[in-house]
Amino acid sequence: MLIAVVIVGTWQLSSDRIFPSFYVSSPSAIAERLVDLVHSGELWPHLTQTLVEVALGMSIGVPLGAVLGIALGSSFLIGGWLLPYMMALYSLPRVVLAPLFIIWFGVGLLSKVVMVVTMVLFVVFYNVHQGVQQIDRDLVDVTRSMRATRWQTLRWVVVPSLVPWLVTGVRLSIGIALIGAVIAELIAASEGLGYYIKYSSNLLDVTGVFAGLAVITTVAIALDQLLKILERRIAPR
Repeated sequence: MLIAVVIVGTWQLSSDRIFPSFYVSSPSAIAERLVDLVHSGELWPHLTQTLVEVALGMSIGVPLGAVLGIALGSSFLIGGWLLPYMMALYSLPRVVLAPLFIIWFGVGLLSKVVMVVTMVLFVVFYNVHQGVQQIDRDLVDVTRSMRATRWQTLRWVVVPSLVPWLVTGVRLSIGIALIGAVIAELIAASEGLGYYIKYSSNLLDVTGVFAGLAVITTVAIALDQLLKILERRIAPR
């Protein structure tokens, strides 16, 4: 909190003293804009749109990434075949793919959700895949010696061992998902926090840009804290 106070205080004192407020705005102006956005109701459609995109994208990307991570991590044959292709797809810059998603899926909700899925999927995949590699092989050998089926081994050994890795992947995915949604909205959208930032930028409204960024940061922090609480419940240390 002290670091935040120092940074914000320095920013406020520097605005129009060291740097022109036209370029950097000021914390007080941003706070005033946020209050206006809340009171006027202008913030809620943009915030709701972005949250819907993030929620839908993560609800698809997280399970898909987890399943792929388990499948490729558990099978040497499948992993050997598909892991290089996963790396090749992961290396593609999603910022460049965003215009293609707009062309393929339109300017509506679907293109934004697909963008979020592609951002989230690989983060979860690599976390879960690494978690599979770190599973205690002695536990797996014990289940095999007790003639457990593959499903029983997955249920009682693999999945519980992967919970911390999955939670970490989901926490990392929150910021990535917001980035993906905002990038897609910056390219083509009529609502959303990315759209509001782009609209403010077109008007040279730096305060509006920082206000949009402040909302995105607040949402990311709030979701991360909720996941921390969930992690303590389902994966206590």
